[in-house]
Amino acid sequence: MSGPGKGKIKLGKADVYVHLRGESGATVTHLDIELDELNKIIKPGENSYVGAKSGGVFIGLKKEMIERAEKLVRGKKR
Repeated sequence: MSGPGKGKIKLGKADVYVHLRGESGATVTHLDIELDELNKIIKPGENSYVGAKSGGVFIGLKKEMIERAEKLVRGKKR
């Protein structure tokens, strides 16, 4: 994990869960990353992709998601 750095703007502190198949409506076991700010970038129903990196994961964004992300953080303290 690389932590804070130039060009990284913190959105908040997310809750991360392993959501087990058969519990609370899950049909497959998956990870839930819960942070309201994320829905300002990736709208409910949209899909993206996830890749692994040392110490965590990254979420790749499509063009329209990139535009929303950049708009969201414009003016936030770096």
